[in-house]
Amino acid sequence: MTIRMIKIFLFFMMHWNEDPIYVSAMLCIAVFFASWLNRFKGLKTVGTPILAILICSIAANIGVIPTATAGHPIYNGVFMYVAPLGIFIALLEVDLKSLKDAGMPILMMFFLGTIGTVIGVFIAWFLVNPGLEIGSMAPAIAGMFTGTYIGGSINFNAVALHYQVNESGVLYAASTVVDNLLGTPWIIATLILPKYLFKFFPRKKLESSKAGTKIKAEENISIFSLSVILGLGLLGISISKLIAFYFPHIPEIITLTTLALILAQFEFIKGISGKHTLGFFFILIFLAVIGTLCDLSALSGIVPLTSILVQFVSIIILVHGLVIFGLGALFKMDWDVISVASQANVGGNTTAIAAAESLNRPDLLIPGVLVGSLGNALGTYLGFMVAGML
Repeated sequence: MTIRMIKIFLFFMMHWNEDPIYVSAMLCIAVFFASWLNRFKGLKTVGTPILAILICSIAANIGVIPTATAGHPIYNGVFMYVAPLGIFIALLEVDLKSLKDAGMPILMMFFLGTIGTVIGVFIAWFLVNPGLEIGSMAPAIAGMFTGTYIGGSINFNAVALHYQVNESGVLYAASTVVDNLLGTPWIIATLILPKYLFKFFPRKKLESSKAGTKIKAEENISIFSLSVILGLGLLGISISKLIAFYFPHIPEIITLTTLALILAQFEFIKGISGKHTLGFFFILIFLAVIGTLCDLSALSGIVPLTSILVQFVSIIILVHGLVIFGLGALFKMDWDVISVASQANVGGNTTAIAAAESLNRPDLLIPGVLVGSLGNALGTYLGFMVAGML
């Protein structure tokens, strides 16, 4: 009986870090520590979002919490419910007047970022020559990374399914791991770069002072405001899923965005306090989970492939960054606009919105959604085009 109890205890301790309640608690604690560390002078320039990503990345890799690579119900729930809830609530702060100020500039930057990605894929193809290690699947892999760095992971999987890369377990796993491993640092980079670029290369922000997009540092949240915000957010997600069920060709994010945007124009919604605090908290939880995608242990067993893919993807992201930030500098573009446009390319809708919210630019939320949706549509076609050409 004693030995059996010891075995049960050891088993429980070994798997305790996978308990959903424990994982949820640790995500909240990570956000707490990120917010607390952000109060110190030396870390204030880093920012709470980046600190949340770094804390969870370290915690996941040392075993305090599980990594997202193997999948976990809490992480899946964050991607499926918490992130959309954060997006919906954040969009309740948007005034449509801000669209005219940021719409065209972010669209231009998005197309420059798209061109940068395609150029990066061809440069990486000739410098790395992935066909030597990957074989006949190399063009498909190039198409997958073209698609994902134009409009997010939806395009990555669309190209992979078409060329049946997902049936090659090791290759597909290695591609996914490298995408997550290198995509997360770029999220961090796009949140850090604007702060220093504005300092050394000042630019006029496109944010309209008339758009009502300024955010209060602190907000009072009452039972009334909490119930209204969460009720509307959850109802919005429910309606978007219902419409997607009956009309599969309409993406959930489009319905969710539209509902939030309509509601945001009502004076009643504008007068509710707590929208920024709640929306930003949920987005920080989402970014914390993004940190768990940096799974270094997942690289074991796929080292030969990983080396080639890391070189290949690093060149793509580097060229993309040089093109979008370089040409953005040439056109004297708002650095925040460039960062959000880059995230719309590399990460898609959700990370573009997270970047806009993290940079304290609610005027870029809707433009970020729009170009992110454009990337979802455009990325798959260009992914197939590049794969076919190679």
